[in-house]
This record gives sequence, C-alpha cells and structure tokens, in this order.
Amino acid sequence: MDWFAGAWAIFRKDLRIELRSRYAANTLLLFALGALLLIAFAIGPQPVSARVRAALLWIVLLFAASIGLGRSFVAEYEGRTALLLRLHTRASMVFAGKLLFNLGLVALLTLVATGVFMLLLGTSVGSPGLFAGTLALGALGLTSVTTLLSALVARASGGGPLLPVLLLPLLVPLLVSGVGATRKALLGQRWITAQDELLTLVGFAGATLSAAVLLFDYVWAE
Repeated sequence: MDWFAGAWAIFRKDLRIELRSRYAANTLLLFALGALLLIAFAIGPQPVSARVRAALLWIVLLFAASIGLGRSFVAEYEGRTALLLRLHTRASMVFAGKLLFNLGLVALLTLVATGVFMLLLGTSVGSPGLFAGTLALGALGLTSVTTLLSALVARASGGGPLLPVLLLPLLVPLLVSGVGATRKALLGQRWITAQDELLTLVGFAGATLSAAVLLFDYVWAE
C-alpha cells in the first residue's frame, strides 16, 4: 500500500468513527467549557493579570487534550483492530494518520476554548499574530507527545487515565514557554520580545515530533 494512501486511510477511519460517536470531540469540548465556566465563576469581576490568564488557558488546553486524546489507541485494542493495522500497514502510516486526526481535534479544541476564554474573561489580544503562532506551535508539540504516549499507555488495562500523569512532566518546557509567549501576546508586545519562548516552542515541537517518529516503531510493535 502506498504510504500516503495508508496514512490517509487511518485518518479517514478515525474521522468516520468520531463523526459517528463524537466521543473525543465531546470529551474535549465539554471538559474545556466546564473548566472555563468554573474559572470565570471563580474569578468573577476581579481583574486578573495577563500571566494568570495565559496560565489558565494553557492548563485548560493541556488537560482537555490529555483526557480527550487518551483513547486514540485504546479503542484499537478494545476493538481488536490493532493486529489488523499491524498486518496491513506500517507503523509510520499508523502514527501519521493518528497524528493528523489528533491535530485536527486539538485545533478544534484550541479554537473553541480560546474563543470562549476570551468571551468569558473579557480578554483582548494585543498581538494576534504572536498569539496565533504560539497556540499553533503549542498544539503541534502537545499533539505529537500525546499521540506517542497514548499508544504506550493503551497496552495497559485502563491506561487512558495514565496519560495526563505522564504528559505533565514532559510538557513543562512547552507550558512555560507557551504561557510566557501568550502573556506577551495578550499585552501586545512584538514578536521579537518573545523570540526565546518561540524558539523553545519550535525546538520542542521539532524534537518531540522527531522522537515520536523514531520511537513509535518500538512502541507499536508487539
């Protein structure tokens, strides 16, 4: 099977299942919206610094993604389709298809959660380009790590809940840099002032994606 055709077939399979069940999307969005409503209620009309707002947004994105994407590979083992995938596709095809599907879910989560966050907390963005670039790089890094770890924990019984625990220490550089760049974007600072954070996000996304590609063969193999 052609590599691109195989990866695209994995993506379409997951997309069809998701459109039928809406499990992952509902989990992502319901958790994010619930957390944002709770945050807005707890803060109330009190002014909150840009750093706190940025941290709250990234916390919501992190835990919503880890909970919603945890079943990316668990469903393959529960449905006993993992062996079929191993027989008919290469590991890199499976990873690429899953990564593309998860990236779509994280993009949807980011768009909805950010819009609701800005609306509920009355947040304005002084530098939209920096804000969008930071979220895009963070989403890519978050998706690559989550996709690899979800394959790893899927082997364990009830492995899905382990994903947030494993993710947090790995994503500390992403969270620190993401919060810093987001704060500067909210304050309207220029790109040059966030170059350290952006370089860290680019390096993290590239390193995690490369590591995931290299390690997935060993994680996916029996």
